[in-house]
Amino acid sequence: MSDGRVYLDHAATTPVLPAVIDVVAGAMATLGNPSSLHASGRRARKLVEEARESVAAGLGARPSEVVFTSGGTEADNLAVKGLFWSRHGADPRRVRILASAVEHHAVLDSVDWLVAEQDAKVEWLPVDPAGRLDVDALRRVVRADPESVALITVMWANNEVGTVQPIGEVVAVAHEHGIPVHSDAVQVVGALPLHFGDSGLDAMTVSGHKVGAPVGVGALLLRRETDVVPVLHGGGQERDVRSGTLDAPAVAGLAAALRATLADAPGRAAALAALRERLVSGVLGAVPDAVLNGDPQRTLPGIAHFSFPGCEGDALLLLLDAAGIDCSTGSACTAGVPEPSHVLLAMGAPHERARGSLRFSLGHSSTEADVDALVAAIGPAVDRARAAGIVNVSTRGN
Repeated sequence: MSDGRVYLDHAATTPVLPAVIDVVAGAMATLGNPSSLHASGRRARKLVEEARESVAAGLGARPSEVVFTSGGTEADNLAVKGLFWSRHGADPRRVRILASAVEHHAVLDSVDWLVAEQDAKVEWLPVDPAGRLDVDALRRVVRADPESVALITVMWANNEVGTVQPIGEVVAVAHEHGIPVHSDAVQVVGALPLHFGDSGLDAMTVSGHKVGAPVGVGALLLRRETDVVPVLHGGGQERDVRSGTLDAPAVAGLAAALRATLADAPGRAAALAALRERLVSGVLGAVPDAVLNGDPQRTLPGIAHFSFPGCEGDALLLLLDAAGIDCSTGSACTAGVPEPSHVLLAMGAPHERARGSLRFSLGHSSTEADVDALVAAIGPAVDRARAAGIVNVSTRGN
């Protein structure tokens, strides 16, 4: 618990680690633009390059493959748009983008923009009821016309339901035909074993504020031999892939957060998995008809996503918020109108189930007391949400 509240939304953002605050504060006292040639600039550049080496070592990449960005959204945009423009420019036949139907909106909306504005074509790859990619469908779609595929993008693990995707199989299918693969790995760092070099991926997204770094810093890991067209143009920083003056303190903070997070990743993951098991059993005990979404075995250790029949997710979220518990619906909200989760819809869930869902996500500050507080509150909150739904339906009927 923190400040009397129970924070169960670590998949959205996690508290900045104390050690990271110290690193960032110290780096902020270092004057200089990392691109400047004078002594102050060189000191700032040293911070950046030491951070680059640290990030690369932690994630199994070469330092030259680490492209710093403002976060996961920018990295996803750079990967999806940059790969498409590069591949399509080299061969106009390459117009197809293959993406899983459960991607984060940073990928979904980038793809939709390319379709609307750049004459790309998209094929959304289906998932099973647990949210896991249908690799056979991917194989059929690729083999139907491999020369027309610009790129494949499949997230390593889903940010809503936690299902882990078969990235190795995706890479094997793609590389059989020389197609580059991007993966959003934002939720995976520190939760599952991860090595960029061994993964076979051509591009991979990571984000700082999911691992205890400040908001506003992330990275795209990009193989040296992989060409992308820049989204941002300017000073040519980051190997002429991502222009813009680097935020040296934030970059140093990202490196520090990764060092701390990866120092005992297996132990942290095991502790989160045990907390998640306690949460799942407690919630299902308090609300027996709740539905646990996602793959029961191949899942992230810190995410538990439930559907609560007869409830509106937003109403249930607000009731828990009033009880001092922070969580997420994991659904999009446009112009104030709640929309069902595109992830659950892709998994075949009906609209009512997709609208009545909540995500509880655990992180480095989570405790058994946090989980127990949720378990104590969830039953009464569901009862109230269901009663409110009945009242609303009755009122509309009049």
